[in-house]
Amino acid sequence: METAQVVMVITLLFMVTGKTPIYLTAIVGSAAAALAAGFPLSGQADVTILKLINGGLNPVIADMTGVLMFIGIMGKAGFLDVVIRKIMQIGTKVGGAPGITAAGALVAGIIGALTGFTQPAVTAVVTGPAATKLGMDPNKTAGLAAHAGHFGNFAGFTHPTQVAVVATAAIGFGMINVVGAIVGISIIAFSYFRLVREMKTEGKQLNETELREVENSLASQSGIAFKTAILPFILFVLGFVLGYPVFLVGVLCAIFTALTAKMFMAEGEAAMLEGVAKIATPLVATIGFLFMSGVMNKIGLVNTISGVLGPVVSASPVLVMLFVSAIAGFLTQSNAAAVAIVVPFLQVVLQLGADPLAAACAAAGGSAVWQYYLTGGPVAALSTVIAVIPGSDLKKANKFQRPAMVFGFVVLFICVCIVNFFA
Repeated sequence: METAQVVMVITLLFMVTGKTPIYLTAIVGSAAAALAAGFPLSGQADVTILKLINGGLNPVIADMTGVLMFIGIMGKAGFLDVVIRKIMQIGTKVGGAPGITAAGALVAGIIGALTGFTQPAVTAVVTGPAATKLGMDPNKTAGLAAHAGHFGNFAGFTHPTQVAVVATAAIGFGMINVVGAIVGISIIAFSYFRLVREMKTEGKQLNETELREVENSLASQSGIAFKTAILPFILFVLGFVLGYPVFLVGVLCAIFTALTAKMFMAEGEAAMLEGVAKIATPLVATIGFLFMSGVMNKIGLVNTISGVLGPVVSASPVLVMLFVSAIAGFLTQSNAAAVAIVVPFLQVVLQLGADPLAAACAAAGGSAVWQYYLTGGPVAALSTVIAVIPGSDLKKANKFQRPAMVFGFVVLFICVCIVNFFA
């Protein structure tokens, strides 16, 4: 088993560096470790590689499918576009330049939460130039817009690390998404209020004419009422928060959307399946990471880590998990790469008796917050926003982001403590 554990540790180190394809590394490295441990490929033995792979077929895959069926038909019906535009209109009306940017960040985060890939540039290409036109600093505009990733990663249903954590802790979606939403919104809100205060201090007055022009430019031309478009989404959120099966909630809300949009069911089904096409990455990640998790358990690596770190971790397993996850996100600058540290450590704290929900919030949240601190995050984050906001600079924008991330981590710490207290 010692050889197998060495192979697994080498695999994890490769994943942490981010220099190799993360999902292939997890699968191939785990298979090599299992073979080194002497596990047969298949057969009647208690532990086989086939059984470990099948262990990766977690029920959370069904939840992802339901979410993507719902988001697929929301997009096809035009409801998603109406909701997005209305949120950005409200942001503009309420908060001017900081408001439109914060609303755009929230919208991009919601899209990322539902689809698994947060792209703040999707809304920043519209909100960024509008905000700078209204007098906001380009670097601060870019920094606020790129906060979308925190919400998308931690409040979502399909990011590979979020899925791996939920499956490992066996908690299902629901309250972890609520905690993620609270943390993500707190980060966006911190930068928003900071910019509102700065613009008032600097004496920058809002140009009502330009503000109205921006607001009008965001209006939907579809003719669909906002209350009609938002209702299926409200029902969806209520369903999973109340603890109903996410797959069933997603499917029922998708059917309700089709009926509300007066869409033929055949067309609605096609839209749902089109949405499910987005499941490719989280599906491979879920199976791969849970296969890896199973192998680590069976070769004794989790027990080894627990034996070495147990005396330290046992004092407060959940809080130690939170800081380990934060450090992993800070060092790797990637929520996906951090999974190589987060999942093994999560197994250790669960083995020590930690509350699954509190431990999962700590595991998923720490890296989701801190992955952006040093550089603005991986390729789909701040760097893409800089490209669509003229006059912005990545280093300056990232420097502006950092206080909000620290605040978000404090909010996360409080949330984790509350969840742990009531466990």
